[in-house]
Amino acid sequence: MMGFVWGALAGIVWGAAAALLNAFISKKCLDKGTTVAMLLGNLGRVLVDIAALGSIFLLRNSLPFRYEGALVGTAISMSLVMIVCAYRLARPDK
Repeated sequence: MMGFVWGALAGIVWGAAAALLNAFISKKCLDKGTTVAMLLGNLGRVLVDIAALGSIFLLRNSLPFRYEGALVGTAISMSLVMIVCAYRLARPDK
């Protein structure tokens, strides 16, 4: 049970880092404001998501905690932090 909790906590941190990287990509794309920038930004965010979740799966045998908890924590953290970042990016008084 504690292995799952530690994995979830590690996943929350890992997912927050991935979401902040996604927010940085989104900010740069919005600053450019072109269709090509938005398409490349979407591709970049998908690659970050795949890398964040895939790295946990690929390292599952060498992690000191349960990888299932890390996957769940990462997915939840990426979703919630990206929602908060999207609201911050959408504010006109940034």
